[in-house]
Amino acid sequence: MSPDSAPAAQEPDIPAAQVQPPGLLALFLAFARMSLAGFGGVLVFARRAIVEQHRCMTADEFNETFALCHFLPGPNIVNLSMVFGARLRGIAGGIAAFAGLLLPPTLIMTVLAIIYARFGNVEVLSRILAGISCAAVGLLIAVVFRMMTPLLKRMEPIALLLMLGVFLAIGVVRLPLQAVLLVAIPVSIGATFLLRRKVAA
Repeated sequence: MSPDSAPAAQEPDIPAAQVQPPGLLALFLAFARMSLAGFGGVLVFARRAIVEQHRCMTADEFNETFALCHFLPGPNIVNLSMVFGARLRGIAGGIAAFAGLLLPPTLIMTVLAIIYARFGNVEVLSRILAGISCAAVGLLIAVVFRMMTPLLKRMEPIALLLMLGVFLAIGVVRLPLQAVLLVAIPVSIGATFLLRRKVAA
C-alpha cells in the first residue's frame, strides 16, 4: 500500500531522516499547493501533506516544530514553512518554502480585494463569507484534535495539565498572552527535561 493510500487515521512512524529531502522547486510547489488548498487555514493541509502524505516528519516532530513556531514572532504557518524548508535544504529551502506559501495567495487576494472593494456590500456575498467562516472554524478544530492525538496516546499527565492550564489561562481567565507564555515556556521546558532525565535513568 502506498503512503497516499494509507488510512488518514493512521499516524506514520517513519523518521524524517529516512525520507529523501525534496529539491527547492519541489518545496516551492508543495507549499504553493498547500496555500492554494488551504481554505480555512493552511495548517490543516500542511500537516496532512508533511505528516500523512509525504512523511517528512512524524506526528510528534510536527507538533514540536509547530510549538516552536507558535512561540516565535509572526504567523505560525509562515514560521513553520521557513523552519521546515531550512531543515531540509538550508536557507535556500526556507526561502523556497516561504515563497511557495505566500506568493500564490498574495496574488489571488490582491485580485479578490479589488473585487470585494467594488461588490463587498452585496448581501449574497456577505452570506457566503459567513458560511466560509463556519467551515474555517470546523477545519481548525479538526486539526487541533489530530495534533492532540500523540499527547493523548502517551497520556503524559504533566503535558495534559500544562495544555489545560494554558487553555484556561488564555481562553477562560483571559490573562495576557505574553504573561502566560513567560510562565508556560520555562515550566514546559523544565517538566520535559525532568521527565526525559527520569526515563534515561
